[in-house]
Amino acid sequence: MGMDAGLAKIDWERVAQELDERGCATTGVVLERGICDELARGYGNDAQFRSKVVMARHGFGRGEYKYFAYPLPEIVQRLRTELYPRCAAVANGWQEKLGLDKRFPREHGEYLKLCHAAGQTQPTPLLLKYGADDYNCLHRDLYGDLVFPLQVAFLLSTPGENFTGGEFVLTEQRPRMQSRVEVVPLRQGEGVIFAVNERPVRGTKGVYRVGMRHGVSRLRSGQRFTMGIIFHDAL
Repeated sequence: MGMDAGLAKIDWERVAQELDERGCATTGVVLERGICDELARGYGNDAQFRSKVVMARHGFGRGEYKYFAYPLPEIVQRLRTELYPRCAAVANGWQEKLGLDKRFPREHGEYLKLCHAAGQTQPTPLLLKYGADDYNCLHRDLYGDLVFPLQVAFLLSTPGENFTGGEFVLTEQRPRMQSRVEVVPLRQGEGVIFAVNERPVRGTKGVYRVGMRHGVSRLRSGQRFTMGIIFHDAL
């Protein structure tokens, strides 16, 4: 199954419903094993990246990640371009529920023009590498004033074969309530679409915002690679 077939199989009606209900949704397997392995091997090719972050140096956790440079690799560019319109439809629905006038453009290229006009010109898609005992603290990927409400993370390694542990974790903080935790099992080549910062929730007194954070639990063994598709660019 090629990437085109994987993208075509995403049930966007289900995805939109789960995003509204839980703030996250899985795509099903989009990237075949060969593509996943190719992307993971590319971690060693520094020429395609603009920077590297060692998490422990900044208190982010343990492990490391690299931000791709422009021009993005073809697979990364295609995922960013083709996933955006569907995600924008959900994001605009959230804007409407929150009573906000701002709407996101239908095409990713138009949204990037807004980012670049605001000084956010650095690409944000990234590759993350974890080894045994590595983890990613709960966080939000905010890189400037313009923040697209959704992003996508693709698991490039095979659970139980390449690594154990290392689950994707999402937390939701509702006002005056304790945090709710969602653990999202993923297969190799599968993505999770999730709220970057906050999302609308309907309560008894109307719609309110809840804060979202995401991270990765401790790897018990092996090595885990993930690709993050973030739609806004960075300062």
